[in-house]
Amino acid sequence: MEEELKSALAARKEDNLFRYRRVLESAQGPSITVGGQGYTAFCSNDYLGLANHPEIGETLRKASFEYGVGSGASHLVCGHSKEHHLLEESLAEFTGRDRALLFSSGYMANVGTINALLDKRDAIFEDRLNHASLLDGGLLSGARFQRFLHNDLDNLTNRLQRTTSRRKLIAVDSVFSMDGDCAPLCELSALAESHQATLMADDAHGFGVLGEKGAGCAEHFSLDQTQLPVLMGTFGKALGTYGAFVAGSETLIETLIQFSRNYIYTTALPPAIAAATRKSLALVESETWRRDKLLSLVARFRQGAEQLGLSLLESGTAIQAVIIGDAEKTMRAALHLENAGFLVGAIRPPTVAVGSARLRITLSAGHSEQMVDALLTALDSCKDSRP
Repeated sequence: MEEELKSALAARKEDNLFRYRRVLESAQGPSITVGGQGYTAFCSNDYLGLANHPEIGETLRKASFEYGVGSGASHLVCGHSKEHHLLEESLAEFTGRDRALLFSSGYMANVGTINALLDKRDAIFEDRLNHASLLDGGLLSGARFQRFLHNDLDNLTNRLQRTTSRRKLIAVDSVFSMDGDCAPLCELSALAESHQATLMADDAHGFGVLGEKGAGCAEHFSLDQTQLPVLMGTFGKALGTYGAFVAGSETLIETLIQFSRNYIYTTALPPAIAAATRKSLALVESETWRRDKLLSLVARFRQGAEQLGLSLLESGTAIQAVIIGDAEKTMRAALHLENAGFLVGAIRPPTVAVGSARLRITLSAGHSEQMVDALLTALDSCKDSRP
């Protein structure tokens, strides 16, 4: 096995697909330190600039003294604290759902939810560009697994019309993590209703950002609990903390408590993290200027990129993908930007399709207009990496 693994690793390096970890030596933010060098980061999902917010940090500190560091057990044993419960109640109210349930990560929430709802008698329909956690959840459930063309309602309709399965679940990202575009949730909701299916949205990249008060895709598209029955969101992106939740009806949440193995058999999040997330949730709702500034920076970046002739995917969100195509050229462009003082994501297969390697640039309310303009200047100098 050792020799076979070495061969597979060597092949990945040869194809310019090898991944490396950077060691961050500073707090998360628009300006970070890696390897003793300062960089402007355009690769974090800290969309609202809350990951290093002093009020959230102080809440975390105080709660860690009151509740300790670890939760000590799973929620169903003795790990479900007052802070967990208060956060779940706040999330339910914020999203307009009956109840919410905490999970330790978005990956666990997606896999655990799908596997609690479906088995081999059922069918799941997923967008081809869904996050790996949704795809893995569908595959592991044993349900008939089908992927429809990206945001293609006709393709999905044809698949729904042919199924004879007991339960039918349509699962999509609300904001697609590598392209930055949104799923047509209103149309998907209507389609689900007409085919007696259930709609699930992974709102990891929309929660905190979309909607007037930041409640995510449900608020942005004005979808109530009946129209969007299964809503998943995470805290590690716009909210700047860690963990995830699923929100929905009383029946849905109680089903997950009783049948989701990822919930039942996992140690609960630290209570202090729940307390910090509750503070972050309050800031998301009250400090609307963060979303306003983020949208302004997105518009500024897109206008500048288009003037430079960069190949951008259509996206009005914080995720902006500059398509290069070739993996080697993408790595070369990312290195050029790093040498200029900017860190961006170089996204290559298998994360994206072959021939669609890209620079994944993520904007934050923590960035300044000057930072965005400086990045555009650096991108303009990557002439040899354009498709």
